[in-house]
Amino acid sequence: MTVARSSALAISPMLEVQDLYTPILKPASFSLATGECVALRGASGAGKTLLLRAIADLDPNTGWVRLQGRDRSTISAPEWRRLVGYVPAEPGWWAETVGEHFAGWSAALPFLTRLGFSADTGEWPISRLSTGERLRLALARALMMRPKVLLLDEPTAALDAASVTAVEALIRSEIRAGLAVLWVTHDPAQVGRIAEKRLVMEAGCLRVDNGPCLSTSR
Repeated sequence: MTVARSSALAISPMLEVQDLYTPILKPASFSLATGECVALRGASGAGKTLLLRAIADLDPNTGWVRLQGRDRSTISAPEWRRLVGYVPAEPGWWAETVGEHFAGWSAALPFLTRLGFSADTGEWPISRLSTGERLRLALARALMMRPKVLLLDEPTAALDAASVTAVEALIRSEIRAGLAVLWVTHDPAQVGRIAEKRLVMEAGCLRVDNGPCLSTSR
C-alpha cells in the first residue's frame, strides 16, 4: 500500500540535496517532499549507507544540503542531527541499560508501545537485547527527537513479520503527519508498501528506478 500525501504537504521540498559528493559517491541531486517516503535500493557496497551518512554529515562530503530552504552550513551539527535523524543498520549503545539511551523515557513511550515494548523496557540491560530489539529501540530513540527527515538504513532487516508490520505502521503514521523519509531496503514487497518514489544506487551513482543517473559528472 502506497502512503498518500495531501496536496498541502507536497508543495515544496523538505530536504534538497544538490551535487552531494564524497570520494566514493558520484555527485548526486534529489529532493524529499514533506510527508514523502522514498525507497533506496541497491547491491551491498553500492554506496547506500554512504549516501545516508553524507546527508547526516557524519562523513566528509561536499555539495549542498538544505532543510526547508535552510543550508546545512547554517545549522549546528547537533541540531542538524536532531532535525535529520539517522538510524543506522547497527545502532550504537554506550550505557548499561536501555533507558539511559533516551533523553526522556516518557516521551519515548508512545513509540515504544507501538513497537511492542512495555514501560519497564528502560530497565533492561543492553546485553539482553536481540538485534531486532536494538533496531526497534533505535527507531524509537530517533522518532522521539521529532525529526523533520528520517534516514533509515534497513530498519526491518532483522525483524519478524509482526515487527515489520509494526514498524511500517508507525512510520506510515509519521509520514502522514509530515515526516520525510529516505528508506534503504532490499525487500521489493516493502518498497511497494511504503514508497512513493524509488531510487537506486549502483557503484556510487544514484538514479531513479528505471531512469537515468542523477549524478553529475566530476
